Amino acid sequence: MSDLFHKSVPIAFVDAVFDTMERGNWHTYQVLTKRSSLMMRYLRRRYGDQRAPRHIWVGVSIEDAKNAVRLHHLQCAQATTKFVSFEPLLGSVGTVDLRGVDWAIVGGESGPDARPMAEEWAIEIRDLCRSAGVAFFFKQWGGVRKSANGRRLEGCTYDEMPYRVVHEVPSRQERLARIAETEKALTGAT
Repeated sequence: MSDLFHKSVPIAFVDAVFDTMERGNWHTYQVLTKRSSLMMRYLRRRYGDQRAPRHIWVGVSIEDAKNAVRLHHLQCAQATTKFVSFEPLLGSVGTVDLRGVDWAIVGGESGPDARPMAEEWAIEIRDLCRSAGVAFFFKQWGGVRKSANGRRLEGCTYDEMPYRVVHEVPSRQERLARIAETEKALTGAT
């Protein structure tokens, strides 16, 4: 629950996380960042002309129109599955181009100082998703007591998800071998 592409996170650590995710392909990983340009450059360096494996989903947070530039970075990223978290949604995002995006999540801010989310902002994104064929997930209205506000938008619950490849879970023995391999790689042991 942190930003893997924060400037203070060493690239060696990011590499180790991606190595681990690649070895554990029976899981689906969601990597979300506000540092979209760093993520885009990292994926280009790591995968070159290829794309990140389908089970590693990459996404960006966009709170309002002024942060919509992150969407362009996501669209340029070397990833198979891409998503946008419009959370906390703090303003209109305007008419953004969702081409190449697989999933959009919308939610309001929660906690004691939560700023309200306008219904028209969420509807705007839902309608953009409909036009672009993007899966739409409405997470919550947010607020001080987010559960009291629910998660229905115009009377509907939206739980759409992008396509997900399901891999068979390896045997316990194989998983333990992969763990040992990962630990060995992380410690630099030979």
